[in-house]
Amino acid sequence: QVQLIESGGGLVQAGGSLRLSCAASGRTFSYYTMGWFRQAPGKERSFVASISSGGSSTVYLDSVEGRFTISRDNAKNTAYLQMSSLKPEDTAVYYCATGFGNGPYRWASAYDYWGQGTQVTVSS
Repeated sequence: QVQLIESGGGLVQAGGSLRLSCAASGRTFSYYTMGWFRQAPGKERSFVASISSGGSSTVYLDSVEGRFTISRDNAKNTAYLQMSSLKPEDTAVYYCATGFGNGPYRWASAYDYWGQGTQVTVSS
């Protein structure tokens, strides 16, 4: 049984930082791409960032590039999303996901397991 557990969300002021973590179990973590997605109230879930299985390649949503950094520690079976210079429009539930093969991938259909999500709220 594959499980993904996110943590690190919370309330932060605009301009602040948060680091999200995603602890994975149930599959060989280092074989699979990892991604972060988010869903704001009233909107569809959308891509934020993805990292290849070995960690050497990343892709980002244009609006977060330069502010967010995705990383992974394959020895700890954990992926991270470091978020800086946060804006109110970053407010959403953030989900991590693990997907097929090397990656990275922007599209949700490439991912087969998802976490429950963690709330990030950025106040102005």
